[in-house]
Amino acid sequence: MSTTNPLQFLQQVRTEVSKVVWPTRREVLLTTLMVFILSALAATFFSLVDLAIRTGLHYIIGA
Repeated sequence: MSTTNPLQFLQQVRTEVSKVVWPTRREVLLTTLMVFILSALAATFFSLVDLAIRTGLHYIIGA
């Protein structure tokens, strides 16, 4: 196993970071918006399923 000195390591890190394709501001905003929309849809769906199960159990048990 070869060892790298700190200077070589920092150079390698800088080289690797320069290869990263960073998202544009528009891409970040659009994906963030999609996350909020899909989260709201999931919350609505599971709330409706919970309501249906609760109503069904209330009807069956009659409490």
